[in-house]
Amino acid sequence: MREAIRAEWAKTWSDPVTPWLLAGLVVLSAAVSAATIAAARCPAGVVGGCAQDPARISLTGVYVGQAVAALAGVLAIGTEYGTGMIRVTLTAIPRRDRLLVTKALVLAGPVLAAAAVALGAAMLAGVFVLPDHGFTAASGFDLASASMWRAWGCAAVYLALVALLALGVTAVMRDSVAAIGVVLGILYLFPVVAKAVGDQAIARRLEQIGPLAANLDSQATTGLSGLPLTPWQGLGVVALWAAGALLLGGVSLWLRDA
Repeated sequence: MREAIRAEWAKTWSDPVTPWLLAGLVVLSAAVSAATIAAARCPAGVVGGCAQDPARISLTGVYVGQAVAALAGVLAIGTEYGTGMIRVTLTAIPRRDRLLVTKALVLAGPVLAAAAVALGAAMLAGVFVLPDHGFTAASGFDLASASMWRAWGCAAVYLALVALLALGVTAVMRDSVAAIGVVLGILYLFPVVAKAVGDQAIARRLEQIGPLAANLDSQATTGLSGLPLTPWQGLGVVALWAAGALLLGGVSLWLRDA
């Protein structure tokens, strides 16, 4: 396993796309969060009256960051199918379950680190800037609370799970373009459909099973009682999506020829 990880790591970082993707994840996530923080306002003197959650404001960059994380997951195996390099990879690592686990580990680690850096910087910006915009203790907010940093951790893990979800989907699809379409559909369509349906019960169920909506619940620090899921349930839903995709990807690798 150690040799497989070393080989996959060397192959991943010899690709010039890898550092650019991770840099894009950091820059885009941090920039979108910074812009949202700069624009956010809480009216003075309104105790608990702001409908905005300061954690969600600070972590808005997740919306664009997840697309970059998904692309990283797709390219982790999709490029090899596109070029035929997957045959060489399977010759070097013939155990297909080990190959997928190795790819998952080499992918998740750097994505998690990049997400933690980008969103950590965004959270710090929120802690220092949002009080000047009305998000103070007098307005019912505690920007230094443990729940704020729980939201940061959940958001960083979410981006790593999105990359793993994309890896599993691509192992099934074996086509990068089709796989990125499917993954982005999974991420972005659930909230759109939930808002479009007229039945509130169906809309709430869609919010409970969709990975993006579940992630937003995991980032929440205010109004927790009214959410479709608790924060940890939300992160668990996303983890189930990633685990299911990897399981299907592993079965696909096992049953089909390269």
